[in-house]
Parts: sequence; C-alpha cells; structure tokens
Amino acid sequence: MQTTTTVQQDFVSTIEANKGIIFKICNSYCPNAADREDLAQEIIFQLWKSWSNFDQAYKLSTWMYRIALNVAISFYRKEKNSTNTILMGDHLIELSDELLEEGLETNLNALQQFINELKPLDRALMILYLEEKTHKEMAEIIGISTTNVATKIGRIKEQLKQKFNNQD
Repeated sequence: MQTTTTVQQDFVSTIEANKGIIFKICNSYCPNAADREDLAQEIIFQLWKSWSNFDQAYKLSTWMYRIALNVAISFYRKEKNSTNTILMGDHLIELSDELLEEGLETNLNALQQFINELKPLDRALMILYLEEKTHKEMAEIIGISTTNVATKIGRIKEQLKQKFNNQD
C-alpha cells in the first residue's frame, strides 16, 4: 500500500510529465493568462480528485485528456456570457515565422480563427485531431462512439473548407 506522500509524489510527477496536455487545453479554451491559470488549477484539482479512481487499463493520456476537456468545456460554458470568441493560444501551433510563407501563415491564422469559432465539443475534437489521436482514442476521451467521432470530424472538416472558400 502506498503512503500519502508516495501518492502525492506520483501525482506531481505525472502532472509534470504530462503538463503539455493541460497547457494545450488551457491555451485553446482561454483568451487570457489569468483565465488559463484558473483553468489549469481547476484541471489539476479535478485530476487530483480522480487520481485514486484512475483505471490502469486505460492510457494515462486518454484519462487526462478526458478530464481536462470536460473541465475546459464546463469552464467555457460558465465564461461564455462574458466572452463571445475564445482565442487559441499562440502555443498550439508553434512554427517559426522564418519558415512560413506569407500565404501559409495567413491560412494558419485563418484556421486558428475558424477553429476558435467552433462549438466546444467540436473544438475539442479538432484539438485531438491535430494531435493525431486515433478515432478510438478521441472517442474514449470525449465519451462518444468511434463512428460519431468520424462523422463529426468529417462535418467539421467540411465546415472549415466552406469557411476557407467563403473568405475570398
């Protein structure tokens, strides 16, 4: 049986090793630093509350994504009344400006803007899609069927294509 100190150390080292998941979610759902910090704290708190219930049969990253996205979507819904558009963080897509051609940079900025305009669940799916998660992993994280993931991804891609076509 693990001691309380060992459990706490295991949790802290797990959070440290997987902090990128938390940062990505916070950057995608919060427009400013204060909100990102609040959301990160809430995600870590919820992960801690659920730590003892983690089922080793599942991947740790899948479990973390699921909790983080659920917390972020709830946070977004609470904050929705005060903010119409949630801006994606600059850190989600980190590409050197020197390597980007002007047209590519414009398209990436437009893509970020279009993703920001999606519903919270659709935005979560696109974050996972851009992370190259499988449909099965996305389904486990979001809590919907694999078929539903595929359908939603297809529809979201079509929406994004239409937005790109209509911007000209």
